Amino acid sequence: MVRLLAIALFGLWAAGAAWAQDAGSQIRGVISSQVEAFQADDFDTAFSFASPLIQGIFGSPERFGQMVQQGYPMVWRPANVEYTGLTERGGRMFQNVLITDQSGAVHLLEYEMIQTEDGWEINGVQFKRPGALGA
Repeated sequence: MVRLLAIALFGLWAAGAAWAQDAGSQIRGVISSQVEAFQADDFDTAFSFASPLIQGIFGSPERFGQMVQQGYPMVWRPANVEYTGLTERGGRMFQNVLITDQSGAVHLLEYEMIQTEDGWEINGVQFKRPGALGA
């Protein structure tokens, strides 16, 4: 009986680990696709990766693109993008991303991701303090 329970628990753990790995891959794909769209100045496509909340706040791809160019220039024109920790909090996933800008400065950003009928979408991005790399 104990052995059967252990096997069942291992199966649940393995399924959860596989889901988390798959979700992480999908999330990184969404963020990468948005960054690629920004690099091509394709604000329509970049806007399509934003959640309904973010789309409602900015209203149009053009306004969204202007905000990114002015407030997040390292996302608009990164020199390097590296994915670090992925965590789950309150049903949402948070992906930490190290972005090196064109001048060589490193920025830690936290992407809040939500799952919708259309898949994973970006629900916000915030700067993290430099000492938060271990978080």
